Amino acid sequence: MSATRFTVESDTHTDVIDITDRVRDVIPEDAEGTCTVFVRHTTAGITVNEAEPRLLGDLSDALGDLIPDSGWDHDELDGNADSHVRAMFVGPSETIPVRDGDLDMGTWQSVLFVDCDGPRERAVDVVVTD
Repeated sequence: MSATRFTVESDTHTDVIDITDRVRDVIPEDAEGTCTVFVRHTTAGITVNEAEPRLLGDLSDALGDLIPDSGWDHDELDGNADSHVRAMFVGPSETIPVRDGDLDMGTWQSVLFVDCDGPRERAVDVVVTD
C-alpha cells in the first residue's frame, strides 16, 4: 500500500479542477490494484468524468442550479449549507483500477476535484492498494 496527500487550491466558490496528473504522479511504477482518491472535507468532492473545460463549467453551473445558495437551516450555523449539500451530491471519493503503474480509465476519463466552498486550499489523499 502507498498513501500520499497533496493540496489543491481552488479559485472560485464552485470550482472543478482536473487532478488526474497529480494522482498519476504518486502511483508507484509497479502498482497493480486500486487507487482511491479521497477528499478530507465536507464541502468538496471527487468524481471521474471528462475534463473538457466547457463541461467542467457545466458541472459547476448544474450544481448551482440544482442546489440554491440560500434558504437552508444549516445556514444559521455558518452560512455554507449549499456547499455541504453540493458536496454530498458529488461524493468524497472515487476508486479507480490501477494496471502497470497507471490509472486504468477510459480515454476521456479524468479525476476531478470539485470544491463547493472556495476559494480554498484543500487536502486530497491518494491510497494505492494491491
